[in-house]
Amino acid sequence: MNRRQLLKSGGSVLSFAAMSGLARPVLAQTSPEIVIGVLFPMSGANAQIGIDARHAMETAADIVNNSYDLDLPMAKNAGLAGLDNAKIKLIFADHQSDPQKGRAEAERLITQDKVCALIGCYLSSVSSTVSAIAERYGLPFLCADSSSPSLARRGLKFFFRPAAQDEMFSAAMFDFLDAQKAKGKKVETVGLLFEDTIFGTDSSNTQRKLAAERGYKLVVDLKYKANSPSLTAEVQQLKSADPDVLLPSSYTTDAILLMRTMGELGYKPKNIVAQASGFSDKAFLDAMGSKVAGLISRASFSLDMAQKRPSVLKVNDMYKARSNRDLNDSTSRELMGLLVLADAINRAKSTDGEKIREALAATDIPGERTIMPWKRVKFGADGQNADADPVLVQYVGGTFVTIFPTAVAMAEPVWPMNV
Repeated sequence: MNRRQLLKSGGSVLSFAAMSGLARPVLAQTSPEIVIGVLFPMSGANAQIGIDARHAMETAADIVNNSYDLDLPMAKNAGLAGLDNAKIKLIFADHQSDPQKGRAEAERLITQDKVCALIGCYLSSVSSTVSAIAERYGLPFLCADSSSPSLARRGLKFFFRPAAQDEMFSAAMFDFLDAQKAKGKKVETVGLLFEDTIFGTDSSNTQRKLAAERGYKLVVDLKYKANSPSLTAEVQQLKSADPDVLLPSSYTTDAILLMRTMGELGYKPKNIVAQASGFSDKAFLDAMGSKVAGLISRASFSLDMAQKRPSVLKVNDMYKARSNRDLNDSTSRELMGLLVLADAINRAKSTDGEKIREALAATDIPGERTIMPWKRVKFGADGQNADADPVLVQYVGGTFVTIFPTAVAMAEPVWPMNV
């Protein structure tokens, strides 16, 4: 048995599920542990993102390690049946939103903590670095939430992303604009505002191309430095151009600064269709409240999906018991990502990196067995799930409601948003 086989074992433990009525007590005679490294920003400007991600990961681990009446991968059995009911152990690392810190933490998790896989990392710039380290050591990297398309185009064997990437998200956004235009709504001009890391750059490149292909006039195209102390100049340019639709790509602190600066300068965009991230974060919504009523965001998740995915509300309750907040676009992807990874480790019946990689490559999970609006989870040769269908949601009445595509919409869009 090599060093990445069943790593640890202890005495008898009695494991109980956190939510009564969903699980039964499970008595385990041994408790071997499968160690997975988790990298998120736990301090600095994005600390709340990391805290929320930790709650999502711990909720997913609870689902795997105990027995729940949920139609989700790994929920029914207490532990990994393929590895003698071994339990998942998560080791968290704080990359501080710094790619080089992420590199160091990934190497520590691999060489010192002997993890069998890595998952993370929220920021695409950090996921780029960490996935390269995982590749070098021959360990799978499960990209839970980073959405830059270029991450899956580097020829990596050990990179896997169950959720959509920004080309898929942006295509859905422009499909929505086309649909609004077909209904007679005024949608002729668009404006781009994006931060200068790989996330913003990839997003803007995709949206610039789509605008040209779909016949929308790009009237303002602004790149700004991430975590900028001021966006006054940028907002003045946006106000002057006044596009029919503003398409921003920003993380949380920048999104809050942007909206506050708009208020100070008296600029009310006709419509905002955001690339999620900061615009879907609870900290942003708490800070801005009714000032962002009508904002539209692309998404992988919405609570109203419970009408089509029965597990949604149960899992959300489990997450909320830990975090005191609902699942959102990021935390839903993080939670589902760990379930997908655990399912592969279970089928691999091993903690060997290559065997887990092979199991991930063979994954085929029906969308109905997720909490997402996806058709299924099935990875292409590049490690991307092409069936991770995105949706668009609108912030109405203090919550996000699914408005597109029509087949899954729960409400008609408010358009324009400032009416």
